[in-house]
Amino acid sequence: MAPGFGRTHNGTMHTTAWVLAAAAAALALLAVVDRRQRVHAIKRNFPIVGRFRYWFEALGGPLRQYIVTGNDEERPFSRDQRRWIYASAKKENNYFGFGSDNDFENTPGYVIIRQSTFPYDDGRTHGPDYACPGAKVLGGFRGRKHAFRPASIVNTSAMSYGSLSATAVEAINRGVKLAGALQNTGEGGISDHHRHGGELVWQIGTGYFGCRDAQGRFSLERFLETVQSAPVRAIELKLSQGAKPGLGGVLPAAKITPEIARIRLIPMGVDCLSPAAHSAFHDVDTLLDFIERLADASGLPVGIKSAVGELDFWRSLAQRIEGTGRAPDFITIDGGEGGTGAAPLVFTDHVALPFKLGFAEVHRVFAERALAEKIVFIGSGKLGFPQQAMLALAMGCDQINVAREALLAIGCIQAQQCHTGHCPTGVATQSRWLMGGLDPTLKSARLANYLITLRKDLLSLAHACGQPHPALVPLDRFDIVDGLHARPARDVFGYAAGWGVPGPADVAALRSKKEVS
Repeated sequence: MAPGFGRTHNGTMHTTAWVLAAAAAALALLAVVDRRQRVHAIKRNFPIVGRFRYWFEALGGPLRQYIVTGNDEERPFSRDQRRWIYASAKKENNYFGFGSDNDFENTPGYVIIRQSTFPYDDGRTHGPDYACPGAKVLGGFRGRKHAFRPASIVNTSAMSYGSLSATAVEAINRGVKLAGALQNTGEGGISDHHRHGGELVWQIGTGYFGCRDAQGRFSLERFLETVQSAPVRAIELKLSQGAKPGLGGVLPAAKITPEIARIRLIPMGVDCLSPAAHSAFHDVDTLLDFIERLADASGLPVGIKSAVGELDFWRSLAQRIEGTGRAPDFITIDGGEGGTGAAPLVFTDHVALPFKLGFAEVHRVFAERALAEKIVFIGSGKLGFPQQAMLALAMGCDQINVAREALLAIGCIQAQQCHTGHCPTGVATQSRWLMGGLDPTLKSARLANYLITLRKDLLSLAHACGQPHPALVPLDRFDIVDGLHARPARDVFGYAAGWGVPGPADVAALRSKKEVS
């Protein structure tokens, strides 16, 4: 035996024994803690071992996501959908080989696009940003002073600072600037993180954050101050959202930082309430009064956002527009599929119509009165994929908003921890440690890549259908598959001939080289 070997061996054994003893003591202590606690029956009845139940529950989602489920089984976004977004955002190969693994005949509601035998090709090439403008002029019908045609048919949807981290909001703002798109602020006000060059649609909710007085009522003076302080291109009044239609919200006093208080114009140390209903208006007539008040004061287009519930509101709105000529400049329809906002499960799953059904019902109300051409319609609700966006455009949308898809582009992994504050990728959290992992400069480029790729695919689909612009593709190009039968989408949604297509002036503009090049 080599000199000293036995002593070293004994010393190692001695150290190992101490480590094992310490581990056994820790486990024994943990067992005592589990047995004495009264909150969790499983841990009390099965000390230590019972903890595995909670670990497996926590890990169940990721395990199913990456190991167990198929490419199209996960919700809300499948593995194939996430892979396409990630690859597009990173400018990697986003093609799929060996044919489709989708089951066309046994997937109710499966969308099929009927391509043209003679695709559109005028010999021109698109630039690297695949410019694709909105189908209509925002504010054109009412002649707003600052009416404009959005440069991008795809923009980001309402996501507030507070629900998203500072780095996520900054990444989105920088990204829309790179892509020539618009960022919707969400109802939480315009923060410093929205001010990195990207143009904004400022959403105003029931709390009037950024435009309120000391009592929480709307203040026109504060409104104008905020508009003049940031690159705001349009105003969106939020009536409801898909995640929690008909509900207000509470930001507990403990979560109100000096920064949030400054942005929202709210006091420190007091719960911040977002009521379920607006106090500045209470019916269709006073809503139109308020829209005109904001538009006259700012010169900006002013629209509304809502999930679709009862239809009497929409019928009354269309009747007032027809009778008075006053109108919102745009209407954003949010699907009841839910979104980035945390909400009670029953509201997420069962309140408000899903996008396709809801939008079809609302658009029908306006199309029957020949009003659809006069209003810009914006669709929101899992539309961040080419086939879904194309169908929405054919149904009458003039622009598409994306929310969760944009979050996936900047790093979201669908951990579904948005409501806990523990988002592992730093997207939906206020933890400085977690948000420190999200680089706004890198992620902004990824968002821009995704938006540009989506525009590219929309243009490619439009050309395959014989049209120069996605909004010009008629609903007749779409079928909805049900078993071994395919029903025309026009019949499925109850659309008359000609519905869903922009008016003659916009069609001419979108066909011109100036608008589509």
